[in-house]
Amino acid sequence: MTFRPKFITFDCHGTMILYNMADAARDHYAHQLDPAQMDKFIRDFSAYRLDAVLGAWKPYLDVVHNALERTCKRNNISFDPAVAQAIYDRVPTWGPHADVPAGLAKIAGNIPLVALTNSMNAQIPHNIEKLGAPIAHVFTAESAGAYKPQMRPFEYMFDELGCGPEDVLHVSSSFRYDLMTAHDLGIKNKVWVNRGHEPANPYYGYTEIKDISELPGVVGL
Repeated sequence: MTFRPKFITFDCHGTMILYNMADAARDHYAHQLDPAQMDKFIRDFSAYRLDAVLGAWKPYLDVVHNALERTCKRNNISFDPAVAQAIYDRVPTWGPHADVPAGLAKIAGNIPLVALTNSMNAQIPHNIEKLGAPIAHVFTAESAGAYKPQMRPFEYMFDELGCGPEDVLHVSSSFRYDLMTAHDLGIKNKVWVNRGHEPANPYYGYTEIKDISELPGVVGL
């Protein structure tokens, strides 16, 4: 890729931040489930979180509550709202993947870095401050009034930045939350960070990297 974007836009949780819902769920439910059942619980919890963000915007605590309640029902586990609150409260404590700070530092100062995150306004500053590099703009689902993979957060970001799909390089570890929507909106320049979350899908047209340490090379830095 030889494209030098006006902005590099990032998914935050999962791509830059080590989004560890799996261990959060294990800490509360592993004593009730064998390893295979626990793995299924985690897959269900992930699927229901995606489903919960597809409708009208709601606070992220409600997303976690909704997804966890449905996951418990599907797996014949008693649901406790206090557990949903406890898992939600972990989100601001999570820091970056190990490769992120150095990779971002090589880009910051050359190209503005932008976070487009499915987060609450009060949550995300705690994650951003742990990245170790300046983020020029942070746009949340709360401010956009919608969660990715809906188009509205991307459109909100374009409006706020005063740019279009042709001006950005979008970076994500998820096709389902980011790269499919980016493709549909005409963002031609995309980077998939292969963190093992999802299988490759070349139809969506992207540059693949193993982690953020490779991103400076993608933009010639």
